[in-house]
Amino acid sequence: MAARTRFRGAAARPRRRLASVLASLALVLGLMPAAAAPAEATTLYGHDFSWPQCPTAVGGLGLPLPPATTSFVVLGLTRGLPFTENPCLASHVAWVKANNKRAHAYTMAAFPTAAQLTAYRAQGPWSASTRAGQLSNVGYAEARYAVASLQRTGFRPPMVWIDVEPRPAQPWPTATAGQQRENRYVVEGLMRGLRDAGYSYGLYSYASGWQAITGSWRLPGVPVWATAGRLDYPAEALDRCRQASFSGGRVYLSQWYDDVRDYDLTCDPYAFTPLPVPASTLSGATADFNGDWNNDVLARVAATGEMRLYPGTGRGGLSPGIKIGTGWAAFNALETPGDFSGDGPLDVLARESTTGRLWLYRGTGTGGWLPRVLIGTGWQAMNSILGPGDFNGDQRVDVLARESATGYLWLYPGNGNGGWLPRVRIGSGWNIFNALVAPGDFDGDGAADVLAREAASGRLWLYRGTGAGGWLPRVLVGSGWNAMTAVMSPGDLNGDRTPDVLARDSTGALWLYPTSGAGKWLPRVRAGIGWNIMNAIF
Repeated sequence: MAARTRFRGAAARPRRRLASVLASLALVLGLMPAAAAPAEATTLYGHDFSWPQCPTAVGGLGLPLPPATTSFVVLGLTRGLPFTENPCLASHVAWVKANNKRAHAYTMAAFPTAAQLTAYRAQGPWSASTRAGQLSNVGYAEARYAVASLQRTGFRPPMVWIDVEPRPAQPWPTATAGQQRENRYVVEGLMRGLRDAGYSYGLYSYASGWQAITGSWRLPGVPVWATAGRLDYPAEALDRCRQASFSGGRVYLSQWYDDVRDYDLTCDPYAFTPLPVPASTLSGATADFNGDWNNDVLARVAATGEMRLYPGTGRGGLSPGIKIGTGWAAFNALETPGDFSGDGPLDVLARESTTGRLWLYRGTGTGGWLPRVLIGTGWQAMNSILGPGDFNGDQRVDVLARESATGYLWLYPGNGNGGWLPRVRIGSGWNIFNALVAPGDFDGDGAADVLAREAASGRLWLYRGTGAGGWLPRVLVGSGWNAMTAVMSPGDLNGDRTPDVLARDSTGALWLYPTSGAGKWLPRVRAGIGWNIMNAIF
């Protein structure tokens, strides 16, 4: 990606794989046909290029275009920053078409300048009433600018990669965890913008850059293009195919570069075919079940055991329910933990009434199911099962459960692959509560929190998480909540990127309680009627 102008990870140490190295290097330099490739017979070798390959007369660096023997290319859309365009994009697209090359595209992400934040903060699908929503909207606008470049040149690649690296001309703020969370909002906006335009997307970065910018954000469902840095041969790039990626996603392409060109290879068995659009990656979301980037509500019909999906509109409303399953009366506990299986889409936990077995219903990311998986037994000992998202700060989805006999609250850390790490007791006396709710980060400090309703008084308490599996002092956030027959949280339902709460009253009306993002309530809004037919809302 115009490597000479960009920060990269440290150069790799030399490796002695001479036969494979020389053959692979000869291939990418166009000195031998693809049929003579070594053992990695399915690996394709290609190049990425952008504005540095433009003539100096139009602001480029005059670097050479890829050789005609290249198997594929990844074409840069910008001039190194968002809201700019590669000045040779049209001629580069023409080169791709004339040489009949398989091609992806890439676009740059960057934290907005003050002027860009002002210009674009309301130009996206999120509410501009919060800074988080504004930053996400700017990222969305960055994607829309890239899409406009594609449309102007008639270039429709199956994949657009998002380049997330240090940008010296427009730096990411990286000093605090709060700034890293804001950086994520920008990247999420880019992902959603590409998705809404019909493009699949993935991430390009390297471990230290990704850590500095995003805090090592874990996104196992998003494809990765990894770079090995400055090398004279592709052996280390092949290693990137086999190693864990910077974000936990599967590596599809790997890159290295020298003083002349950027080189790329496909990771076996990927053959440069179109990739599916990843599931929604909304930060901290445990409730975007259909993958449209709006949080949803699931509910079970008491009379029939039918499961319904109520898609969120992104503006505080719910679309009509869609039947997504039958036979759910067999379960006496249902919860949306987030992506417990580590494959990207969000999942559902269901405890079987007669056996106490805990089942993981893996979501497809489009409102359906993959085959369920048994992940535990003996869970009848628990009278509440809660999915707070990442409670202990390791970026894996966790589960909280209250023990009936003792009132102990247990943290069951997820391992990121649908299993458990050893459980930890994180509280006692929790039997005084008759409703436990996991809203996400209710107070805006970046850590997952829990809401608890006191049975005797109806008072609602905010138990603030530390982000490391513990608690800060609790805060009273409401009274009179015993008037509600059900309390749950879908996360952000109204699109302002702060968590909300839904509560059903005795008449069956469903109320949306929006929050300010700092542990305070905004005026409630009625979100539906007739919800008394449901005996589980989650």
